[in-house]
Amino acid sequence: MTLESLKAYGANTEEGLARCMNNEAFYLRMVNLALADRNFDELKRAMDAGDARAAFEAAHALKGSIGNVALTPIYQPVCALTELLRGADAVGDGGETLLKEIMEQREKARAL
Repeated sequence: MTLESLKAYGANTEEGLARCMNNEAFYLRMVNLALADRNFDELKRAMDAGDARAAFEAAHALKGSIGNVALTPIYQPVCALTELLRGADAVGDGGETLLKEIMEQREKARAL
């Protein structure tokens, strides 16, 4: 994974680097940590179980970790899913499509 490959993927590397004191090695390490966040697995588990509250908590946590490193292709569907689940009693329509996009984008980023 390089800054160039992240930028080509769609990450806002300038923003992410700025949050990491313009330290490229630190930023790349933080990106890898964000992509390994256990909340991806928790989000999938909760969505599969129809547990809107647990899914919201996992999505909200991912919104922070993914947002901090500016992984825009993951951040945008995570934000949409977080809002869909906010205060919801059930997972609801559209959630599965967003979850699929989140997981696909995560795999694309991990392959860099």
